[in-house]
Amino acid sequence: MTRSPATPLPPPKARRRLRETAALTQTQLATRVGVTPGIVRAWESGRTTPRGRKREAYARLLKTLAEEEAARQAKRKQQEQQEQQEQQEHQKPDEKRESAPAPVPKLEPESKPEPQSDAQPAPEPEPEPESRPESAPVALTPAQAFDALYAFSAPALVRQTFLLTGRREQARESVERAFQAAWERWPEVARDRDPVGWVRATAYDYALSPWQRFRPRHRHPEPPPADPGDRTLLNTLLRLPPRHRRTLVLYDGVGLDLPETAAETEASTPATANRLLHAREAVAGRLPALADPQVLHRRLTELASNERLRAAEPPAVRRGGERRARLRTRAAIAFTVALIGTTALTVRTAPTHYEPPVSPGQAVRGVPHRVAPGALSDEELELRQKLRDQMQDGPERLLPRLE
Repeated sequence: MTRSPATPLPPPKARRRLRETAALTQTQLATRVGVTPGIVRAWESGRTTPRGRKREAYARLLKTLAEEEAARQAKRKQQEQQEQQEQQEHQKPDEKRESAPAPVPKLEPESKPEPQSDAQPAPEPEPEPESRPESAPVALTPAQAFDALYAFSAPALVRQTFLLTGRREQARESVERAFQAAWERWPEVARDRDPVGWVRATAYDYALSPWQRFRPRHRHPEPPPADPGDRTLLNTLLRLPPRHRRTLVLYDGVGLDLPETAAETEASTPATANRLLHAREAVAGRLPALADPQVLHRRLTELASNERLRAAEPPAVRRGGERRARLRTRAAIAFTVALIGTTALTVRTAPTHYEPPVSPGQAVRGVPHRVAPGALSDEELELRQKLRDQMQDGPERLLPRLE
């Protein structure tokens, strides 16, 4: 499922400048957008980025403020031009009156300002150096671009992941692992339309992995939030199924619209809508005051903001990812070498021809024991004599005759 293109926004400093130029406070701007002043403060400082419907409303408001500012500047320039024209019109009659008594001497002063008029256009090329830096922006190195992305989005992602897991260290570790994966695939992530969304999806997948429950850290609970209301809301979120919890945090917490939420959770739009409705019903069933989506969004933001969650420095995250990649590479090389050595040893010691196995010996029963030769008994002597006497009358095969 493809995501809808996000509305472009000016930089955080430009947003604050537009608000201050329009003589609006953060509270007034938050009221017009439909959010809290703390969210506007986070948007202007660059700690968070508006998403979904809030982004559209915020972008329209900033565009309106920019258009109003441009209209005011155009009107101000027009007034200045009119004033200059009026001043020039007032100066022309005075010059005519001064030049009337002595027209001849006035010819010399009139010719003297000509070098000034010729010299005035000379400094016109001065604005050219100002436009050169704008046309040639400074290119950032991959490490600088990664550090800027991490510093901009990591604190907000840690707070969002905390809403999914309820564990501070697991949220921090999930975000760091996601950024390490982004650094390993940095060319792909840098060209992505929404790098923050790429990292967020990776962090959420790692945080909600079912293998987390087998870790020793998961067996020891962390201290809950100090505020009873925050503790109740967090317990309510943790009771939701992971898919419903993730959908609720993305839609009502982060502010994504329904198609973007469906694309990030890899589900269809109807399935995402059903998960969102079930999650809201579960939260409203235990906390009726949060039945309103606006109130739920504000409470989720306050719950994430009240926790003191730390994030490592960008260079430490990059070094940790590189060290992990080196360890994996060395382990793969060692395993390959061991596999090659085992194969070579097997080929070396393997037999070149087939030798059937010798069956183990078995005792034969029912055969009389072998007796050593000795003197014949009377019965044996009688039998031998009988055979000798009857040999000539016996079968030919015993004693063949020559003809």
